Amino acid sequence: MKYQIVTSGFGGQGAVFIVKLLSLCAGIKGEKYLGTENHGMSQRGGSVSCFIKVGDFYTPVIEENQADMIIALEQNEGLRTLQYLKKGGKLIVNADDSLPRLEGCEAIKVDAFSLAKEGRFPAQALNAFMVGVASMQSGFPFDEETLKKGLEMINPKVAESNIQVFELGRACAPRS
Repeated sequence: MKYQIVTSGFGGQGAVFIVKLLSLCAGIKGEKYLGTENHGMSQRGGSVSCFIKVGDFYTPVIEENQADMIIALEQNEGLRTLQYLKKGGKLIVNADDSLPRLEGCEAIKVDAFSLAKEGRFPAQALNAFMVGVASMQSGFPFDEETLKKGLEMINPKVAESNIQVFELGRACAPRS
C-alpha cells in the first residue's frame, strides 16, 4: 500500500492530531509510514499543514501534485494546500456552500461547523468527525476498526466521545 495524505487547518483545530492518529493506525496495521508537521503560527491560530505517507517512502514531505487526499479542517486551508493534491485526488473539506467548483479533483464537502453549532458534536472533536468522513472514501488506507482502536489508544480519556463523533462523520459522509 502507498497512500499520501495532507491535513490542513488552523492551530488548535486538530490537523496534527489527525496525522498522529493515522501514524498510530499505520503502526497498528504494521505498515511503514513517515509524517511531518508544519506548524507556522499555529500557537496563534495560524495555518497548520501536516503530511503522512503510508507505505515504502524515503522522505516525509509530499511534493506538489502527489497527495491522494487532503483532509482540510477549514475551507480556505483546503484551498491553500490544494497544490499538493494529485489529479483525481480527493479533497475532504469542512466547507459551506461558498466553496468554489474545483477542477481535477473530487471535492467531498461537509459543513461540519454548522453541525457543531447545532450541537451534533463538540467543536473540539472536529478532527475525529473529519477522519470519519475521510474513512468512507474509496481507497482510504485504514478501516473503521483500526481507526477506532487508534482513537482509543491516542487519548483514552475522551475515546468514547471521539468514537461517537467519528461515527457521526461516517454517517454524514458523502460516499465516493
